[in-house]
Amino acid sequence: MENPFTHEYFMKKALIEAEKAFEKNEVPIGAVIVIDDKIIARAHNLTETLNDVTAHAEMQAFTSAADYLGGKYLKKCTLYVTLEPCQMCAGASYWTQIDQIVFGAFDIRRGFQTHKTKMHPKTKIIGGVLEKECSALVTRFFVEKRNLN
Repeated sequence: MENPFTHEYFMKKALIEAEKAFEKNEVPIGAVIVIDDKIIARAHNLTETLNDVTAHAEMQAFTSAADYLGGKYLKKCTLYVTLEPCQMCAGASYWTQIDQIVFGAFDIRRGFQTHKTKMHPKTKIIGGVLEKECSALVTRFFVEKRNLN
């Protein structure tokens, strides 16, 4: 039997988190952290809610996963996030030593690749998983924001 726990499966879970952010009028980015096909952390952007520029989905997920595991390192874990991490989140991922990062939409202006942020040498990166769906949600958010102003 084929493993139902694919990158697409977990990215859909991250998209559910992004929708929660959208409903809170937050930039709709969602994240989940997985170990052994089990979600151990779910998070979404909370920068407006918490009035905290560091409250990105990834940062919230790192904290939650570390708490769940009882330690600061996220070895053998995979982060699924709907948008390519920024350099702050990429830098934090370096320190977590996370095994893998899978992201949806590319962020050509603020993403870690544009800024050439170093990742942990053992971290595997996969981009473009459900890219259209992830990108469409962010686009919809900003179109609606512009139309309200």
